[in-house]
Amino acid sequence: MATIRPRKRADGTISYTAQIRIKKDGVQVYTESQTFARKKAAEAWVKRRETELSEPGAIERAKRGGVLLRDVIDKYLAEVGQAQPLGRTKEYTLRAVMASYLGDMTPAQMTSQVLVDFALWRMSSEGGGVQPQTAGNDLAHLGAVLSVARPAWGYDVPAGAMTDARMVLNKLGYKMKSRERERRPTPAELALLLERFCDVLKARPLSVHMPKVVLFALFSTRRQDEIVRIRWADLDETRQAVLVRDMKNPGDKWGNDVWCHLPPEAWALVQSMPRVYEEIFPYTGDAIQGAWARAIERTQIEDLHFHDLRHGGVSRLFEMDWDIPRVASVSGHRDWNSLRRYTHLHGRGDSFAGWEWLPKVLAMPVSFGAAVAKRKKQPGS
Repeated sequence: MATIRPRKRADGTISYTAQIRIKKDGVQVYTESQTFARKKAAEAWVKRRETELSEPGAIERAKRGGVLLRDVIDKYLAEVGQAQPLGRTKEYTLRAVMASYLGDMTPAQMTSQVLVDFALWRMSSEGGGVQPQTAGNDLAHLGAVLSVARPAWGYDVPAGAMTDARMVLNKLGYKMKSRERERRPTPAELALLLERFCDVLKARPLSVHMPKVVLFALFSTRRQDEIVRIRWADLDETRQAVLVRDMKNPGDKWGNDVWCHLPPEAWALVQSMPRVYEEIFPYTGDAIQGAWARAIERTQIEDLHFHDLRHGGVSRLFEMDWDIPRVASVSGHRDWNSLRRYTHLHGRGDSFAGWEWLPKVLAMPVSFGAAVAKRKKQPGS
């Protein structure tokens, strides 16, 4: 016997809890319930589960498979995260999934219909009103967990559910993949940001030295998380190169160490940093991102991400007539298809040639505060 009851959430929205009760000889032998954002999804789940539970041995298997999805995600974060550190976005997303209604479900319930309903719920006002690309990222990170849960830990996970869910969402017209950005910072925009960062340093001299971080990101084409990992020991003075550890790569993110050439501007910025700690830029990614976000808000520059500095840096090299292998030696890209998405040219020549801000930033002194000293080691210590 199954029932579906509407429930009012704290925010005033309505969810639907479906419950299945199975009796034998007047005795209840099994019960299972699940909450959905839509009534039709709840009805479909009831119909499917009643059919599944009618099969021989299904109830016994269901009783053994009582582990919840939140437990599986927690196991993934602990075990996989220990073997290969997870990105901040991925960990944050998975913890959000754990806290959602999906966390109360079992791995066996992760059918394509449930996954589609979750994505639609995330895109609704009740689920946060996120863009399809964000919902797609949620599914991608969850899919990484489910792909490990079956072969590694023996959990019952419906095969092909994630692939089917993405196909359905695509048929419904949702573009779940992130669009390629074409945004690049202009010298004028960067000047506004640098003025703001300089004002901050005047008031708080021990804060993150964003002028040097930002210009290094632009001229080296390095990502934010790569910048904070670079150590003095990673420099090759002879080749004017840096060993970028754990460079992001679709098939090999961790342990993917790549030597990258540093253009003259980036090399000069490195040499302008004091050799106090093992890291050249001994800051945290959160501190850099926070300072960037506050400056963007204060200057009212629209839709400019820190990662757009890498985009601008790579495109600048092409505008300076560098060929593909030479650009790739700086960016670390392995093939043209990956590099192509960064090439949105705005003419020919170096748009930052003679730019007044580079010598200004090179001449700026750098001081580190107590917060850095607590976290970082000095060379040889």
